[in-house]
This record gives sequence, structure tokens and C-alpha cells, in this order.
Amino acid sequence: MSNAPVSSRVLEAAIAWKLSLDSGSGTPDDRSEFMRWHAASEEHARAWRQLGAMDQRVGAAAGPARQALVQSRVGLRRRIGKVGSGLAGMFLLGSLLAWVGAPSLAPSYWLADQRTATGELRTLRLEDGTLLSLNSHTAVDIDYAGEQRSIVLHQGEISVQTGHQDPRPLLVSTDDGRLRPLGTRFLVRREAKGTRLEVLQASVAAMPLNSGDEQVLREGQQVLMNANGLGRVSAVDAGADAWTRGMLVVDNVRLADLLAALGQYRSGYLGVDAKVADLRVTGSFPLTDTDLALASLVPVLPVKIQRLTQWWVTVVPK
Repeated sequence: MSNAPVSSRVLEAAIAWKLSLDSGSGTPDDRSEFMRWHAASEEHARAWRQLGAMDQRVGAAAGPARQALVQSRVGLRRRIGKVGSGLAGMFLLGSLLAWVGAPSLAPSYWLADQRTATGELRTLRLEDGTLLSLNSHTAVDIDYAGEQRSIVLHQGEISVQTGHQDPRPLLVSTDDGRLRPLGTRFLVRREAKGTRLEVLQASVAAMPLNSGDEQVLREGQQVLMNANGLGRVSAVDAGADAWTRGMLVVDNVRLADLLAALGQYRSGYLGVDAKVADLRVTGSFPLTDTDLALASLVPVLPVKIQRLTQWWVTVVPK
């Protein structure tokens, strides 16, 4: 089936139908009218299919905020039309759905001492000489007022290169436990199943929240820590800290996995057609210009970059 872009008029209609049908309040006549609209042309079916792909990306929202979006199909069409073009309406839909459930909107993110936006990378030199780098969409609290130096990672990923201008112990904490560097350079990343520690130099002692035992990880080792314990220790991936230099380095990874990584550095939907998702990729890609990174795939893979808007990009077969 074709993945060609659809007109803004048709996409606007698809958005209105999507919100109306998802509300659960549609009548049998509404559903019959939708089926007639869907079958009326191949472009209608294509718009519905592409909108479904976006819905998988942002997830299904729930609760009062979503109910406010689905009062009526007529009202939704009118509301989307006021945004401007149908393409702008599609972006509004994605933003609203993401807003309802996005973890980045948690109070801990907005109230953090330091935070980065999507695609933003930042390096700070703390008062003890420690270099702290924040990856895309990262939030940390920094507290040097007590008997210890404290860095709390709420979201995202940090690189820490410890300074030696303060005798107080330095602790890096997350909801899963605490990490005590022993004169070192290391990465800490919040993941869905816990906190990942990657030791790049010297060693780090890791203590899960619900455990009284520390385990020391050495240079070149990584582990996933959750509140109840540590997972299997393995080797750090090559180029794990390349993001601190604005690059993503991959070695024989699936195209789908590469795009998922690049997607963390840009707003909107970045998808891949299933026909090319398993192609293997090796190389270095700039994180500060993900459009350039995507363009670099075209000469070496049988793919092309399909742009519906700047916020909805799909890599498809050439």
C-alpha cells in the first residue's frame, strides 16, 4: 500500500474521526458514516492508516483531559480548523495526546535545578570541579549544602566526571538507589525498568534502595539497578558516551533501534516502515542535527525519508 502524504483537508477529517470514535460516545449512524468516508477513496484509507501509526507512537491517552478533547465530531472539526491548516491540526493532536501522559511533564522535571529540553545537550562545571553533562530531556537536582555532595537524577541521562576540590562524599541518587563514585567518570541513565550505570573510568559503588549491600563496578562494566537489586554485569557498549560530544555511535544495530535513539533528540513522530526496520546500520550520526543524520541514511540504505510535516517523519523503502 502507498505511504504517500495525504492532503491537509483529508488529514483534518481523519483527525476529527479519530478523536470522535475514540470517545466511545459515537452512535451506529456515526460509525456507518465513518465507514462510508473511509471507503470513499484510497487517500482516506491512507490518512487513517498514517494517523494510526502516529497514535501508536504517542500512546492512548485517558482520563478527563482526553474526554475534553472528544466532545463531538463537529466541534472537533471546528476546533482543529481554527488552528490553521489540517497539518497544524495533526500536530496539535499529537501534542495533546502526548501532554496527557508525558512523563516529562511530571513536577520533578519542571521543578528540577537543571533540566534540558528535547534535543538539548548541556555541560556544567560544579563548584567542586565536577563536570556534569545532561543528555536530551534530562532533569537533575544538585545539593552541595550538607555533609555530602548530592546529585539526584529524576529523568534522562547524565555523564559525571568527578572533581577533587571537596573532601565530602559525592552521591548520585535515583528512585532505584544510590551510586558512590570512587574517583571516576561514569554514565547514569533512567530507563523503564530501572537505572543503568556505565563505568567509563575507575569504579563506582552501587547500592539499590531496598538493599544494604554495595557492589563495586569497575571500569568498562555496566549494570541495571532497580530498587531491589542489581542485574547482570556486562561490558559497556562502544561509544556509550559519544552523546557528550554530540554524536550517536552505533555498530550493526537495527534501523528501527537507530531511529528510536534519534527520536529522543527531536520533537514529534519518527517512524520506520516494517519492510526496512530490520536493516543493519553502523556509523556515527550528529545529534544536534537529526535531519542531517536521517539524510545520511539515504546514500547507503535502500530507503527514503518521507515527511508529512516537520513533526511526522517516516523512513520507508526507496
